[in-house]
Amino acid sequence: MKNLFNLKWIALFAAIAVNAQQEKGINGSTNWLNNWTEFRPAKTEYNEATEILYGKITANKTLQKRNTYLLQGPVYVTAGVTLTIEAGTVIKGDSETNGALIIAKGGRIEANGTETDPIVFTSNKPVKKAGDWGGLVILGDAPINKYGGTAGVNYELDPSQTIYGGTNPFANSGIMRFLRVEFAGKKIKGFKDYNALTLAGVGNRTVIENVMTSFSAGNGVEVLGGEVAMKNMVTLRASGDDFRFTQGAQVKLDNSLAVRHSLYSGSSRARCLNVNSYDKKEEADFSKPTTNVAATNCTLVNNTDSFEQDLASGLVKEGIFVGANAGLSLKRSVISGFAPAVILDNAIKPEAGGLKKIVFSEVFFNNCKGNIFIADSSNNDDLEDYYGNPSFFNLYEKTANTELFISSNETKSPDFRVKVGKFTAGK
Repeated sequence: MKNLFNLKWIALFAAIAVNAQQEKGINGSTNWLNNWTEFRPAKTEYNEATEILYGKITANKTLQKRNTYLLQGPVYVTAGVTLTIEAGTVIKGDSETNGALIIAKGGRIEANGTETDPIVFTSNKPVKKAGDWGGLVILGDAPINKYGGTAGVNYELDPSQTIYGGTNPFANSGIMRFLRVEFAGKKIKGFKDYNALTLAGVGNRTVIENVMTSFSAGNGVEVLGGEVAMKNMVTLRASGDDFRFTQGAQVKLDNSLAVRHSLYSGSSRARCLNVNSYDKKEEADFSKPTTNVAATNCTLVNNTDSFEQDLASGLVKEGIFVGANAGLSLKRSVISGFAPAVILDNAIKPEAGGLKKIVFSEVFFNNCKGNIFIADSSNNDDLEDYYGNPSFFNLYEKTANTELFISSNETKSPDFRVKVGKFTAGK
């Protein structure tokens, strides 16, 4: 009996130790990327479309798993209407007509996939590539910090169906759970380019969990104002930013993964996290909250096989950018393989208290050419001293991704959790 009692305590302490060591970056007792994600979407084949969606959906509608749908041109779910999508349903965006799905302000999407039966938005082309079709746009009536309190997305769309913003932070645009958006981000000449997923004025009663965007020619996820909570998000090889926040967005991002590749980044300085308070300063209403992002247990990684070569070629960029008047709190996270890890806007003045809204705590800075810099400055001694203070519990190391993560180079089912025993949280 005594031996059994001792074994129970040993098992308990072992479990506690494992959880402590996995505290930084994405975590979980198992690899939660299994089953519902797809890291080789170009090799996945889907059935031909059996039903075309076009124009405005003006009555409640359900998309069924037994069908494959084609978005022909921009398809609008109008105010007061709910679009329900069954688990396992495949929706293709038509490249010729710039297919896209827009949930108008007051409309709802109920896309409740499952781990073994995710909902998939993808390209209708036989050979798929980034930017084949538009994307998924969700519009709500939560606050934004632009003058007038409302704005419109501009993708050459119907202006009456693309207004967002309001006064209701509790707005509910529905559910997106176990869902993938592949090969989106169509370039619209003369207009703003699509993102894979745009959340504009979306309120905090909207459920956004286990959503993956891959090979977007625009941003993976863009949040324009609103009050949004997201968890278990994945972005893969976006040409633009993985996550972009602006217009006073109030965001909680938890247990999420951004996987970049040097050769897939756009020519502009695309980042894992791009945090700004406004698109144009003259349009911002500073009587309203500025953008604030609280990100915990995130893994931001440049997963290139030739890091040193890409670095020498100037292909490796910063992982995070924080603009003036914006706030970012990044905790218990990993950022690996960037040059440098973070750039702060040169309007941010550390000596004038400019770092109060920018927190890096219990972060593992790995294999980065430099850690935190002010833009256009090569001397970051003050920032190194500030964020290197032991009270922040930050770690600094140079370890290959293959050694840091459990199986980052596995092409079918990678595991980006940090290997147990690599480090102990808070060390």
